[in-house]
Amino acid sequence: MEYQFFKRDISWLSFNYRVLLEADDDSLPLYERINFISIYSSNLEEFYKIRVADHKAIATGKTPEDDESVQSAIELVDEINREVNRQLEDRIRIYETKILPALRKHHIIFYQSRQVEDFHQEFVSRFFREEIFPYLAPVPVTKDRIISFLRDNRLYLAVRLYRKEMPDAKPEYFVMKLPYSKVPRFIELPKKGKDYYLMFIEDIIKANLTTIFPGYRVDSSYCIKISRDADILIDDATSSNEIIEQLKTKVKKRKTGAVCRFVYDRAMPADFLEFLVDAYRIDRNELVPGDKHLNLEDLRHLPNPNPNLKPIQKPQPMKLNCLNERESVFDYVEQRDLLLHYPYHSFEHFIHFLYEAVHEPTVKEIMVTQYRVAENSAVINTLIAAAQNGKKVTVFVELKARFDEENNLATAAMMEKAGIRIIYSIPKLKVHAKVALILRKDPAGHKLTSYAYISTGNFNEKTATLYADCGLFTCNAVIVNDLYNLFRTLQGKRKAPVFHRLLVARFNLIPELNRLIDREIALAKAGKGGRIILKMNALQDPVMISRLYEASEASVEIDLIVRGICCLIPGQAYSRHIRVTRIVDTFLEHARVWYFGNGGKPQLFLGSPDWMRRNLYRRIEAVVPVLDPALRQELTDMLEIQLADKRKACFVDAQQHNCWKSTHPQKERIRSQYTFYEYLKQKEERIAQ
Repeated sequence: MEYQFFKRDISWLSFNYRVLLEADDDSLPLYERINFISIYSSNLEEFYKIRVADHKAIATGKTPEDDESVQSAIELVDEINREVNRQLEDRIRIYETKILPALRKHHIIFYQSRQVEDFHQEFVSRFFREEIFPYLAPVPVTKDRIISFLRDNRLYLAVRLYRKEMPDAKPEYFVMKLPYSKVPRFIELPKKGKDYYLMFIEDIIKANLTTIFPGYRVDSSYCIKISRDADILIDDATSSNEIIEQLKTKVKKRKTGAVCRFVYDRAMPADFLEFLVDAYRIDRNELVPGDKHLNLEDLRHLPNPNPNLKPIQKPQPMKLNCLNERESVFDYVEQRDLLLHYPYHSFEHFIHFLYEAVHEPTVKEIMVTQYRVAENSAVINTLIAAAQNGKKVTVFVELKARFDEENNLATAAMMEKAGIRIIYSIPKLKVHAKVALILRKDPAGHKLTSYAYISTGNFNEKTATLYADCGLFTCNAVIVNDLYNLFRTLQGKRKAPVFHRLLVARFNLIPELNRLIDREIALAKAGKGGRIILKMNALQDPVMISRLYEASEASVEIDLIVRGICCLIPGQAYSRHIRVTRIVDTFLEHARVWYFGNGGKPQLFLGSPDWMRRNLYRRIEAVVPVLDPALRQELTDMLEIQLADKRKACFVDAQQHNCWKSTHPQKERIRSQYTFYEYLKQKEERIAQ
């Protein structure tokens, strides 16, 4: 039987639709639901900029691709657009029939047009004249004569006008970029009684178009926007300097990339749209009908003017008693391995770990990988302090981290200036491993206990409050040495490294995964029960999926907890023992944790890679075995809690539907993120007693 696989991008759309369903959940705080509409919209924007743009380049013959023909690319883009249009109908329904009425119920009136109550008309007029008008720059649009450049992901108002003194005049067209870098997108209007009022900036502009265009009769106005290809393809380069120069050039060109989507207000008349399509030379395949108000990703900035409507209450990161500010992380890790779960645990513990390295005299060297870091990063600032304190600091900077290229270039330059040794991107490879190494020696130069840190998430204190990740601290000498070998490899000092416990993509990761799966197959065939639980963000590699199909055919029981892309098809003859669970909740599930039953002596691993071709074959990734029995149990408990979730977890079926595990999910007790937070909290309380 030939194995089948879901299409990667259709699977991703299934995930993003699950994000949208959070906005449909009446039991969630209102502004959390609004935030999920924002996340859904932002995800979709990036998807079009990267994935759809790639397929369209193949469809037009601009970019040849071995894996995809021109015809299959055309068909896939059509399929994507059909599914997106279906989802957008749901987004409109949720927004108009659920979110807006819920706001009104809490005395927040969110105007959805230029029409306002009489008592607000003077305010709207005055606010426009004083705060908005000075920043507007209408540009005429004339076919083949005046064609303005539309910036990527900026909102424009397209206006159709007629000259008043010329009854037979032809229509004239203008576009204006909305100035909400100068003025907020959402404007708070004066309160009336118990009611608070909000308004879109574009609706205020629409209400005052006659002020902008005196002598004209305003026919109509509609919002438009363009999404441009944002993917950056780096040519194979022989040196870091070449990669840096390519990136500097290509990041600038991102703003002028090829159009991959022209979004317009679906209420726009056909002849108005026709004019814009011709004037801006838009391919009809790029047309995507949208709502009256575009760029709903901005909703994350929607003000909450009602003090009685409480803000979202999220679990607050806890600090471990054993790692308070007076205690040494080094001393703790010398006694036992330490596992932190973000955002349930505070990321400050990792900062403290680095800070301790700055001031500990026996620390001679610090090595860290940088993929995505926060702006004004505490991690980077601490590494700079270490270098200034005489430590040898080496940072591997991955310049090709999408949308973080400029930030990574800037922080790398700042670190280099402070005396930190910077190793840049490797040609043809991305380094996605999230690892840190602290090496110690006594005054005589003899090696002392050193420390390794391997994580599923980036060294980013901002995302550590938003993403659910975990990181392991250990002083295990074999793992420390393996990690040292990995950094030597990144420095070009090891061509064929040997790793004993650390699993590293492109070296020993795939062989070990195959061995682990083979063992579960053998156990199942021997009647001893094969068991695999895999938690990750994405599962796409057909080779590894085929191995899971093979294991299922041997009766290995497999649970997959896959947040995003999952190309494995459940419910088939060859996958009847495989279940796919998807969890979407307050925090972004980002941890990669793998469980292999091993006949009752489970082996667990955590690390940076998903099971995608890019992760397994084109990146440097690091995975560490969890050796401490108590920590293995803790991770096992986490996986079991997530599999028991019927509140925010759903099954993905053979049609890629998000199927709730319960007929009444809102009434279910186990909500895995919150349940696991309580689990960790209770564990900490027991230790403190």
